Amino acid sequence: MYVDSSSSSPTVIHVILKVNEVGGVTSLGDDVFVVRYYSQQKIEVYDAKTFILQRRITVPGLGDYCWGLVACPYNICLYASGWYDNSVHRVDLSGSNAVMKWSVASAPAGLSVNSEHNLLVVSLGESKLQIFTTHGTLLQSVQLQADIRCPWHAVQLPTGQFLVSHRRSLLLHRVCLVGVDGAVVRSYGGHEGSKLTQMNDPRGLAVDREGRVLVADWNNNRLLAIDESLSSAHVMSVSVDGGLKLPVSLWYDQSRRRLYIGEWLGGRVIVIDNLKDFTASQV
Repeated sequence: MYVDSSSSSPTVIHVILKVNEVGGVTSLGDDVFVVRYYSQQKIEVYDAKTFILQRRITVPGLGDYCWGLVACPYNICLYASGWYDNSVHRVDLSGSNAVMKWSVASAPAGLSVNSEHNLLVVSLGESKLQIFTTHGTLLQSVQLQADIRCPWHAVQLPTGQFLVSHRRSLLLHRVCLVGVDGAVVRSYGGHEGSKLTQMNDPRGLAVDREGRVLVADWNNNRLLAIDESLSSAHVMSVSVDGGLKLPVSLWYDQSRRRLYIGEWLGGRVIVIDNLKDFTASQV
């Protein structure tokens, strides 16, 4: 699916069609990386201009469930979270595709890279954030406040604080601003629901230059854009056939003004161009 992207308005320019459920999506330069359920230890690599599959990278030991994928342009590498073996797999992208891995806290989910080019790993099993160097040295471990259960994704802000998405049964489905001590500073959301002030299993996060937060609201099949103070939000409606189907992973390439949305049920990667920030209500 191609749409004319010459307009300055944000537009869906392509949909990478369903193969299997998407666990994570990221990009680096002219490559787009996708990991899927039952991937047979492989990460797909697409051309960022044509969206044609170029190759597959084999990552030995990467299990069927990989919920975190992020590229680092500074270290020229790719990280993938190993749900079953409680590890992070690092793939060198400078030419060798060499893979190394190290152990992390249990059930690692979302991954992100901070401003110091270190890797931030979310442990769903232990409600913990861990920061590692590119070769696996642990720099910081943050135990999250007790009511942050099942954290899915986190992004570290320039202040050192973290944005964390999490769910806790029917009780709390939130995006939280968390201090370096793991305590909640403020949050958006509450009891599970579909109202504008609620979420139902928030997962992938992305942040624009002004600090606005975009969250994949999994069971509500929508994207929610929350302001930088976590006080108000609007739905970012995405014009794709059948609507979104369990959006799970977000990757925002600010240099291209491009957003990638990975779906679990739909199995698609939806590509949106000309998205300079998260103020749009429809794309």
